[in-house]
Order: sequence, then C-alpha cells, then structure tokens
Amino acid sequence: MALLSVENVAKRFGGLSALEAVSLSVNAGEVYGLIGPNGAGKTTLFNCMTGLYTVSDGAIRLDGVPIQNRKPHVIVGRGFARTFQNIRQFANMTALENVMVGRHVRTRTGVLGAVLRDRRSRAEEQVIRDRSRELMEFVGLKNRGRTLAGHLAYGDQRRLEIARALATDPKLLALDEPVAGMNPNERREMGELFLKLRASGITLLLIEHDVKLVMGVCDRVAVLDYGKKIAEGVPDEVRRDPAVIEAYLGGAPS
Repeated sequence: MALLSVENVAKRFGGLSALEAVSLSVNAGEVYGLIGPNGAGKTTLFNCMTGLYTVSDGAIRLDGVPIQNRKPHVIVGRGFARTFQNIRQFANMTALENVMVGRHVRTRTGVLGAVLRDRRSRAEEQVIRDRSRELMEFVGLKNRGRTLAGHLAYGDQRRLEIARALATDPKLLALDEPVAGMNPNERREMGELFLKLRASGITLLLIEHDVKLVMGVCDRVAVLDYGKKIAEGVPDEVRRDPAVIEAYLGGAPS
C-alpha cells in the first residue's frame, strides 16, 4: 500500500479548474518529485493534500486513511508535514524556539499545566528542547539555537523550516520549492540533506523548479501541466517524455 495516495483529485475555484483528475501515489521511503511549469497546479495540489484547500472531487489517503478536507492540524497529527514556498517563521523568536513550536502537535501539557509550570510540564519542555537541538544539528544548524530566526542567512532559514517540520515527527514531509533563491553550492548541500532525510526513514514529496536537482535526488517524478498530470516515472523516463519536453520547451523533441 502506498503511504500517500491521490485519486482523481480536482480543484475548482468558481469556474476555473486548477486541477483535473490528478492521481499519484508516493511509496514509503522514497523521494518523490513534483515538477511542472509555473501555474501548473503543483502548490495547489500541495494545499489540497495538507488541508489548506478543500478538494472539489477525488480522494487523498495517508496510510489508507482519507485525509481530504480535514483540518491542517489533523493532517499534521497523522504524520504529514510541509514547508512553504515563502519562508514562514517567527522572526523575533530564536531558531530553537521556532523548532520547539513545531512540536506542539505532540505535546500533552494542557493549559493548566502550562500556567502552573508543574513538574510534568517542565520535564516535557526539556524533552522538547533537547529534541529540537538534535533536529537543528541534523539539518546543519548546530550552535545557531540562540540566533533570532530573522537574523539567519537565507539558506539557514530554509533549513530551520525543515527542522520545525521534522519536530512534528512526520512520516511524510512535503517541501515546496526548498532551494528557491539558493546558489549552486547551497542547492547541492540541500540535495544531500534530502537524501539524509530519506536515509533516516522519512518519505519526501518535493516541488522544485530546479529540474537537475529533482532528477538527481528523486526516485520517481510526476509532471503537472495546466492542472493535469502529463507524465510519471523514474527520472530518466520523465526527462525523455515528449509531453514533458513540450511543456517546458514549447515544442516536441527533434
């Protein structure tokens, strides 16, 4: 059984069809890439998967359980986390505090415990702090915990977003253009991090315009164009697909 199954998903905004009968499946333990020209519907599909948009038609299942049209926090609680195209951080909180915030879906301390600061709540907070430090080291941000998130370099802010998402203990991590705006060296290092994440047991779903990176790290790739899936397969198959070449270059291969 696929970890994530998308079955004939459609999304309409009034009379505009943003997605039409999109189906794909992501297997546990793989890096799955989702590519396509601007406006192809990639982020719309991510938003449908993660509860930011309701689905007009179709079904989305995580580990066989329907998650379409569920609240985002419910989906995160089931093990599906994501990052966004535009960096979303608490700029005036430290990097460590940002990661700790991501842990809220796994905490047990209630409002009363948080107010009274009883022994159980203090112990849980220390566990969260320790785990957050481990995640920061994992993504390459060791010793940056006290730095305000807004003062981190751009590439480090991207890494911080991934650490915060990892704090939710995801089975599946969806990354929306995680290397946008990075230089070639930063992109290479992020590619290495993606493979490190897969080796740790996390399944990755990756939207990215850097086709070279996608083809280098992904086990399988799907291509969207005008809201429809036009190709899917291993990278070598997809890069040679005439429909993909036409979508990106505007003409059939010679």
